[in-house]
Amino acid sequence: MGAVASLWRLACSLALWNAFRANIDEQLIRDTAERLVELGLADAGYTYLNIDDGWSEKRRDGAGRLAAHRRRFPSGMAALAAHIHSRGLRFGIYGDAGRRTCAGYPGSRGYEEVDAQTWASWGVDLLKYDNCNYDAADWDPVPRYSAMRDALNATGRPVVFSLCNWGDLRPWLWGDKVGHSWRTTGDISPTWSSVMEILDASTDLARFSGPGSGYNDADMLEVGNGKLTLGEQRAHFALWALLKSPLLIGTDLRRWGIRPDSLAILKAREVIAVNQDPLGVAGDLVWVQGDLRVYAAPLAGGGRAVVLLNAASGGAANITVSWQQLGLPAGTAALVRDLFAERDLGEFRGAFSAAVPSHDVAVLKLTPVDSSNGSAVADDGWRPWHQLHAQLPPRRPQYDIKLMLLAGGSTAAIILLGVAALAVAVRRQRPAGSGWRRLGDSAAAGTVQLGPAVFVGPAVQIGRSGKPEEEV
Repeated sequence: MGAVASLWRLACSLALWNAFRANIDEQLIRDTAERLVELGLADAGYTYLNIDDGWSEKRRDGAGRLAAHRRRFPSGMAALAAHIHSRGLRFGIYGDAGRRTCAGYPGSRGYEEVDAQTWASWGVDLLKYDNCNYDAADWDPVPRYSAMRDALNATGRPVVFSLCNWGDLRPWLWGDKVGHSWRTTGDISPTWSSVMEILDASTDLARFSGPGSGYNDADMLEVGNGKLTLGEQRAHFALWALLKSPLLIGTDLRRWGIRPDSLAILKAREVIAVNQDPLGVAGDLVWVQGDLRVYAAPLAGGGRAVVLLNAASGGAANITVSWQQLGLPAGTAALVRDLFAERDLGEFRGAFSAAVPSHDVAVLKLTPVDSSNGSAVADDGWRPWHQLHAQLPPRRPQYDIKLMLLAGGSTAAIILLGVAALAVAVRRQRPAGSGWRRLGDSAAAGTVQLGPAVFVGPAVQIGRSGKPEEEV
């Protein structure tokens, strides 16, 4: 793959954006590093500590280099990285493929080589690379991400390259040539509806993920944040692990920050092992009936990881996974283990059922065995999308569009990538220097015809609040 570093296993990390936004400083990072070690999270596999937007000065130095914010990071980034490394952790930093970051700090477009060299000299081990505030003529993220890939490669330092463009232009189709992971959706929030929206958007993407290519990134974990119930946190964590999404803790770990029961979810070692399984094949939906679902993934050695999800509001529901859904002969004997409880449930044939509470999961490992001698049966060639496509058609091609506000805001260029007429949702991006911030995912935009092509037509007027004021 044409990306930096060798990533044979997913990076488990702590990322600070969900808990702190751009309100970060050196003491917070040092305290968080200590807590990763003290709480046993580093031993559980969370070895990257990633800072997000807001760490730099608002202007580059006289040599054109990025500089750490002098008041909030007085020791500088090289010293901070050295401290993080001394705790047995790895250091992740944030950059942007546009002129400015999402929070308005200097972006790396046009400075890829100098920024990559700067980060390498500081000892950076991971780069999260965002996609805000690019020029309208520079709308395609692939050349911009590729420029940073090449610059990182030129430093000779292994760096995990994490792409963040919110799923625009289907990064699962090209991300493996650029980075190690790619965001597939808009930003998550600490609500059940947000978790479910991202889960639904992840259906049928497992086939684009895996060793030798890279991994779909469903965004940071909200375990410990907001008003998610413990059952919802379990479901969120287990499903992200099964999807082989990078496990990125996004909560405050300081002494008053995280509840013990949420911490226990993050440290569920047998669930983490599903995420880190050496086969590396992502899980996917294999059965659905209303709000009841079964997700599954193959494991090295022939086992299956299974998540029974009750997404319905109300009471518990019985959910059954059949061996047929998992690519196993009906008569196969399989040992079933509860991965959160770390407890064997017994040997079963043909199917397994469990009562699953509302907004909760049962997380299982099935190990097929040879009844004649009790040994495991090794067959890890099954893939979950084969079962998914047997009951649901493959995901239809997505036709991505960019609506660019041109100078003055009176017209917009619509860039359509596709081959058929269809109704579409337009992702809107402000022009550089306009003072408008990047909008959310989409807004209805009617129907456009044909493609590929560029259409110029009426603009959507966007106010400085980021909300549409009127359409003309």
